[in-house]
Amino acid sequence: MTTANWPVLPGAEWAGTYSTVHMWTQMVGKIRTVQMPWTNHGWHTTLYVTPQGLTTLAMPHGGRSFQIDFNFVQHRLDISASDGGSQSFDLSAMSVKDFHGKLMSALDSMDLAVAIHGRPNEVDPNPPFAEDTEHASYDADAMARIHQSFVHADRVMKQFRAGFRGKCSPVHFFWGSFDMAVTRFSGRTAPQHPGGFPNMPDWITREAYSHDVSSCGFWPGNGEQNAFFYAYAYPTPDGFSGQPVRPAAGTYSQDLGEFVLPYSAVQQSATPDEDLLAFFQSTYEAAASTANWDRDALEWQGPERG
Repeated sequence: MTTANWPVLPGAEWAGTYSTVHMWTQMVGKIRTVQMPWTNHGWHTTLYVTPQGLTTLAMPHGGRSFQIDFNFVQHRLDISASDGGSQSFDLSAMSVKDFHGKLMSALDSMDLAVAIHGRPNEVDPNPPFAEDTEHASYDADAMARIHQSFVHADRVMKQFRAGFRGKCSPVHFFWGSFDMAVTRFSGRTAPQHPGGFPNMPDWITREAYSHDVSSCGFWPGNGEQNAFFYAYAYPTPDGFSGQPVRPAAGTYSQDLGEFVLPYSAVQQSATPDEDLLAFFQSTYEAAASTANWDRDALEWQGPERG
């Protein structure tokens, strides 16, 4: 496997950018949510990593379709429509309020008006986007490095996903929590999730976790906490937390209720891709073995490549 140059991520200096861009992605994610037909577990709401940023992919709007792309290489937001129309504006230090105004004005100018729920989810407090002048930072260098970490994580997570023939989510970006995830399913139903996420209806969480899962992902840190990879199972099987995982830097967090692997351990490794694949695979095995998944039916090595 090719070993890539994983970037050193920004620290405390990127806290303002994190808080601002998080709100920007929430607005774009909410547009995707209202334009797309409901897909199981809320998968219609997510964004996807691209070589230059994050995308909604194509969304229907009447007889047309349109797409919104964050470009964290050229630092631009691009909107394109199936009839050839397009609008763009630069990503720079601006308030959430100003971003909201530019985004909605650009859509209106393309006859693509969209009405969204006007407050963020999974954060507290959650002031309306159209009134939020507190979050107004944009560090282009920090955002470019964060994006490169998404590109690397996306590549490895897609490789990991390929080893499963059962029901599995795409590798996708959740704008509510600002993290990437890929989720495998055992095929069994799960007990009702307790919910409890701030400013998010419990019925959404319960539908998302309606079936047994083994999920892994990546959170890039927020300037106060450092970036890490994670893996968890729902429901959490007895003995899960005590299972051995690889590499040695991977540990179980009692506070989070999941295995974690610091991003820095991957970034500094001589074999980062291999180490991260080992973390995803060993934590999946921890979940599948302690929860008695039918691994023979669910796992797949793939055909030989000639």
